[in-house]
Amino acid sequence: MAKKEKEVKKAKKEKKNKNTNGSFFKNVKKEMKLVKWPSSKELIKYTIATIIFCIVLVIFFQFLDVILAFIKGMFR
Repeated sequence: MAKKEKEVKKAKKEKKNKNTNGSFFKNVKKEMKLVKWPSSKELIKYTIATIIFCIVLVIFFQFLDVILAFIKGMFR
């Protein structure tokens, strides 16, 4: 019985090693083919949306900073 268990463990270990030897990059290549890449039109649209979002955040935090500085100045 112990001999059979050792054989099973050895077979599992060999199978695990077989899956990791070089097949990782094959799997990555296969997955990259499944990715839907954005078109140039979509890329421009997403880039503009991201820049606008960043500008809105900058304005919000500048406004918040001015308000908090004003409040701090009132209580000095």
